[in-house]
Amino acid sequence: MADEFIALSVPNLKGNELKYVTDAVETEWVSTAGPYVSDFEKKLAEYVHVPAAVSTQNGTSALHISLMLCGVTREDAVIVPTLTFIAAVNPTKYIGAEPIFMDCDDSLCMDPVKLKKFCEEECDFTDGKLIDRATGRHIKAMVVVHVFGNMADMEAILPIAEKYNIRVVEDATEALGTYYTEGKFAGRFAGTFGDFGCYSFNGNKIITTGGGGMIVAKNPEELAHAKHLTTQAKADQANFIHDEIGFNYRMTNLQAALGLAQLEQLEDFIKTKTANYNQYKEAIDKIDGLHVQDFRPGTRSNYWFYSVVFENDETGRDALIEELKENHIQSRPIWGLISDQLPYEGARTYDLVKAPWYWKRVVNVPCSTNLTSEGVDRVISVIRNFMS
Repeated sequence: MADEFIALSVPNLKGNELKYVTDAVETEWVSTAGPYVSDFEKKLAEYVHVPAAVSTQNGTSALHISLMLCGVTREDAVIVPTLTFIAAVNPTKYIGAEPIFMDCDDSLCMDPVKLKKFCEEECDFTDGKLIDRATGRHIKAMVVVHVFGNMADMEAILPIAEKYNIRVVEDATEALGTYYTEGKFAGRFAGTFGDFGCYSFNGNKIITTGGGGMIVAKNPEELAHAKHLTTQAKADQANFIHDEIGFNYRMTNLQAALGLAQLEQLEDFIKTKTANYNQYKEAIDKIDGLHVQDFRPGTRSNYWFYSVVFENDETGRDALIEELKENHIQSRPIWGLISDQLPYEGARTYDLVKAPWYWKRVVNVPCSTNLTSEGVDRVISVIRNFMS
């Protein structure tokens, strides 16, 4: 129907969700203990080809714990992207460390060329520590975000991190299911390259638990430590003895039941996402002044979000969003740059050029996994009429 509302990104709950959640309720395992939690962790780990995973309450808590286990302290700095959702950056401040904001390249992910140049020209590397000359802070970690499901250039980023002894936290919260198909990393999934990888199952993600997250790690001992910290750091569970400051970052059995059913459908979701992306791209790339942003060659993306880019017009973004809204179609601009946000006023930035360019020009269009081909055609029609 022409006037039916088309949402930006909503859950698709047509599998075993009700069956598994009902089982959790009927067996009265609804809180942070229960078989679905461990089963979801096991199946997620198997899916991304790692030995184990630890569930969390959300992707943000996964990032927080990961940075803590990287040894980041109040005296340190963390390299982060400016073009991302703010939850990727806030955990740095939870710890009391300071972010250094890096530009994106045309993948919308962190620019490895500028990252390398920053490390070479703005820092000193002595005694195994990369020190930012401007602040004197030890750059102990970086957060690499796979924006909209597009794989960051891990082939270029990882050697830089290794050379300068920077620990890598992958924010794969938008990229579950994305993997390399070519090159030395063929078959490797987003989230499995760095010291830690973090996933999110928020309601708008490709699979959802309502709210939830997951951590994977290169070092099994650090992953076990993550489990310890996320479950209140109980050294002696029977007698409630705690040996560290822990966190109540646990996923509930109800959430995990939902997640397990969603994971069973993930590959089908990606097929739908891919088909809808290709349909958008074929049509919109033919419209003068617009294109749909590409995903990295040599990868199989999960195609989580689609970005329509105004090539020359800085004013078209908001007008198109309003036009879509008038036609009962939800869309949104890309995030405001984090380095421009009030909580990060005065923060260290480095050569931000492309991120501001994309910020002015990107519109995210509907991409739900239950979006039909007819729905995509309707969105395209509104965009085409707007541009004409």
